Amino acid sequence: MTNEILDFYLKSHPVTLGVLALLSIYFIVLNWVFLYRYFSINNWLHVENSSLESLLMGSSTVSGNSFLNNFLKTSTNITKEVLELGSLAATKEATKGLSILSIFASTTPFIGLFGTVVSILDTFSHIGQSSGGMGIIASGVSDALVATASGIFVAIFAYTYHQILHRKSYELINLIQMQSDAIIARRV
Repeated sequence: MTNEILDFYLKSHPVTLGVLALLSIYFIVLNWVFLYRYFSINNWLHVENSSLESLLMGSSTVSGNSFLNNFLKTSTNITKEVLELGSLAATKEATKGLSILSIFASTTPFIGLFGTVVSILDTFSHIGQSSGGMGIIASGVSDALVATASGIFVAIFAYTYHQILHRKSYELINLIQMQSDAIIARRV
């Protein structure tokens, strides 16, 4: 296995190796973003769900840990506009990190494809310089396709993570909106 990796390293074009290094960095970053945002949104969901339950059980205001509490404390007059502002601020906070996952999901296949194209061009260049046949072409193309496979691999995770966090953010925004609606309903 170690010999195969070393052989791949020695035969690959520097651009392809750079692409694989970049995709590795992307993969590390997207996993870090996902795990950080996933656990923070889950904790936030728990807080907002508890706050909504207390409102539905007769509490006159949201819990002290609720995101809306910051907006309610700063305003002497609780209005629909103040609650909408809180909801918009929560939306902004809840969707942090989604854009980078979206960018990674859409660009990594192309980055991988770029590495593949450069490797295939390098393979054809070597064929012109030597008297190799299909064995050289097959070996070069199979090594080149590693970059495309890596790009697709990273894109799959980025897209999946984006969808998971998007759904969690949607649930969170709905909980905050339901709290706002409950507060407004009590004021009327």
